[in-house]
Amino acid sequence: MSEDLKGKVALITGANKGIGYEIARQLGSRGATVLVGSRDIGRGEEAANKLRLSQIDAQTIQLDVSDQKTIDSAAKQIESEFEKLDILVNNAGIVSDGDRLPPSQVDIETLRHTYETNVFGVFAVTKALLPLLKKSKAGRIVNLSSGLGSLTLNSDPNYEFADFKFLAYNSSKTAVNAITVLLAAELKDTPIKINAADPGFTATDINQYQGYRTVEQGAIAAVRLATLPDDGSSGGFFDENGVVPW
Repeated sequence: MSEDLKGKVALITGANKGIGYEIARQLGSRGATVLVGSRDIGRGEEAANKLRLSQIDAQTIQLDVSDQKTIDSAAKQIESEFEKLDILVNNAGIVSDGDRLPPSQVDIETLRHTYETNVFGVFAVTKALLPLLKKSKAGRIVNLSSGLGSLTLNSDPNYEFADFKFLAYNSSKTAVNAITVLLAAELKDTPIKINAADPGFTATDINQYQGYRTVEQGAIAAVRLATLPDDGSSGGFFDENGVVPW
């Protein structure tokens, strides 16, 4: 096991499965203490147990990004046990069934429900944990976004996923990108770096495992951004190959 993240504490939301679990595994295998954020404490503990079998220092934290009480409780727990947080990966996200209609036909409740997790959840978790990230010597925040949130790509008729016009999901990721840029500007004079990561079309339950990328591939950009050196970028949008257009 690599030890380059020894002493670092990383929280990953929605880490009991999929890309979130894989990000936790990769950070943990490099020596970080990983906090498995999970709505369901049982599923979170199952994931943490699996990580511990690989000699990874993993703990479960009950965290529903759409429930402020669990967010506040998680922040208190991390403060009392570790006094700081080095890495926050905002991975938890949803796609609603009602989003598979033409944009003008999407129900307003589908939009609200999606934003509650994908946008407000990202902001609420980040805001609650920012004081602990400021106690780190090199805090890193990674927001899981998507190429589907790129206005440039969505405007291109030749874009590989031009037919995937999910109003709620796509626009929620555009909003995540905006939050990333605005927070990066606020934090520019601190050691904290915040970026958005595009994992690509990865096989997870969010797309009924139709994606052609593995979770190992899907985690590459996020792990890289979570471990940026002091002179790394902030306020950007990246996949594993480099910059993704806004």
